[in-house]
Amino acid sequence: MATEFDPVADSSGIRSQPTTTTAFGREWNLTRLWYGFVGTAGFLAVWWAGGREVPSYLLPTPGEVAGALWAELVSGELLVHLGESLLHYIPGVAVGIVAGGLLGIGMGWSLVIDAALTPVVRVLRPIPPLAWIVFAIIWLGLGHTGAAFIVFIGAFWITFYNAYEGVESTSRDLIEVATTLGVDSNRRLLWRVVIPDALPGILTGVRTSVGQCWMMVIAAELFGAPGVGYEIITSANNLAMARSIAYMLVISVVFLLSDWAVRRVRSYLLDWQQ
Repeated sequence: MATEFDPVADSSGIRSQPTTTTAFGREWNLTRLWYGFVGTAGFLAVWWAGGREVPSYLLPTPGEVAGALWAELVSGELLVHLGESLLHYIPGVAVGIVAGGLLGIGMGWSLVIDAALTPVVRVLRPIPPLAWIVFAIIWLGLGHTGAAFIVFIGAFWITFYNAYEGVESTSRDLIEVATTLGVDSNRRLLWRVVIPDALPGILTGVRTSVGQCWMMVIAAELFGAPGVGYEIITSANNLAMARSIAYMLVISVVFLLSDWAVRRVRSYLLDWQQ
């Protein structure tokens, strides 16, 4: 949204229609794509210019990073280390989302569960997931299980609060209408009315968890768990900054792909609301 100056608006301040085209089953805003291309090219140019002025162990050029990324891909090391990260990312996110969603729905729906667990939640929730790394190392070690535990903590609280708020904010009028129309049990009311109404909020929590937990993965691996994060810090310690940045870009690409997948699933599950 433009506030002070809109390059797509004419001199009278009226917003003109952007140039669009249709391809691959969707409409593309060519004006926005052009601005994005110019911005990306400008960023790469500044990066290249900076990399030319300093040693590569301080700031490698985009070409050097691309070369390091290609070398890791060809050697197969990239896929190996990415697979190691996924071995604790996927279980941690999956279990955290399920557990957090179930507890959030339960506390949001049941006054008894809410009253019993709210004190515990208020004590544990402010503790950052990374603060549990010490316990993960002591209890589970530096392997995949310990890293998955850290990821689980992050996904759990994000999904929990979105599910809790979604259920708790369900319209009272909607529940009364459903009761009037014959939904006469708490179980049917929860499954047929409350959860569908809270689903957008729950799926927002899922999407946020999928993205934020990549940060938890990298943080856990910085302490020794195998994976992409471990390669980032190891390469930096050896002044192989091109390789370190290459693995940082790998995380960015995987994040974008996982976010796209979650958005597709969300659109499918919420298609009935259109």
